[in-house]
Amino acid sequence: MTERLRFASFSHGGTLKYGLVKADGIVDLSARYGERWPSLREVIEANALSRLGAESAALPVDYALDDIAYEIPIPSPEKIICVGVNFPDRNEEYKDGQALPANPSLFIRFPRSFTGHGQPLIRPPESPQLDYEGEIVIVIGKGGRRIAEADAFGHIAALSLCNEGTIRDWVRHAKFNVTQGKNFDRTGSIGPWLVPFTDEEQLADIKLETRVNGEVRQSDRTSRMIFSFRKIINYISTFTTLVPGDVIVCGTPTGAGARFDPPIWLKPGDVVEVEAEGLGILRNTIADEVF
Repeated sequence: MTERLRFASFSHGGTLKYGLVKADGIVDLSARYGERWPSLREVIEANALSRLGAESAALPVDYALDDIAYEIPIPSPEKIICVGVNFPDRNEEYKDGQALPANPSLFIRFPRSFTGHGQPLIRPPESPQLDYEGEIVIVIGKGGRRIAEADAFGHIAALSLCNEGTIRDWVRHAKFNVTQGKNFDRTGSIGPWLVPFTDEEQLADIKLETRVNGEVRQSDRTSRMIFSFRKIINYISTFTTLVPGDVIVCGTPTGAGARFDPPIWLKPGDVVEVEAEGLGILRNTIADEVF
């Protein structure tokens, strides 16, 4: 099987860059194409991921991976839309007697609430209830409104991973919304990179797993999702225009820390890994916020 291309946003020497990730380092594409495409968002908008991969595959690396800091792959997406309750066992966790929902539950996250691969997730002083949620990310490449399910995959540019970290007690601070608990700065992560989307098999039935300190906490397969990737794109694009670079976080399996008795919250020193077949491993430690 041919190794898939991997594109990352990263910082080096305080400068935000993007490049092609190889086994021995990263090729700095921003140094070569930055004037035309300042970030991976513009690369995606130009439908140029495949071109950059072909043109840079033979280039030597510019930086060792240990010398860079990963950033979230799309540095300033117009929208980050997250899907809640998208696996059957996750729906049963609520113990509310309700059948599977007819439509996906959605909420918005801000870019500042995420950090990159290898960076610590930050536990704020307002609550110890920092939880993990491993999820698959789709990045929109071709914009559109009211996109038909049959056409949905033609609108995906790339895939990634997310730890959709949540401050649990803050998702219940108000009657109807979860915004507060989902948007504390740097409580979640996206990455490590973007893998270009090429065919349906990349998503059809892949294993998604979350581990905390090596212990498997979440494990399921995308074939069991309540709402398919096609349905998610169709539904969201009904009420809002999707644009290149938009990030959609597609739901987490059962097994988050809140569902243990007693709950198991993330604490400083923990290591959380989110892994999906063909997409790699998103790894983060946990740290308390420093003022």
